[in-house]
Amino acid sequence: MNHLILVLVLLIPILAIVLVSPVGRALAGRLERKGLGTGADVVTGERLSYLEGEFERLTSEVRRLEEESQFLNKLLTKRPASEALPPGDPDA
Repeated sequence: MNHLILVLVLLIPILAIVLVSPVGRALAGRLERKGLGTGADVVTGERLSYLEGEFERLTSEVRRLEEESQFLNKLLTKRPASEALPPGDPDA
């Protein structure tokens, strides 16, 4: 009887460690996905479509920002020296 209690007492922390570990989380996720069935496929498809749309939007935004950056860089590097501001008045 004492051996059974000792084994149970030792198994509780071991079980807790396994369940909190990444392996335990992966097993729980797999069990949860099996329980969802085909409804998860629809939700996953919708999420994938949304993420693809966001990816396309962000890609075009990055391209636009890159073009703006190149344009501003050109403006700043090709500025003629004659358009520079005159030196300030030291007495003012």
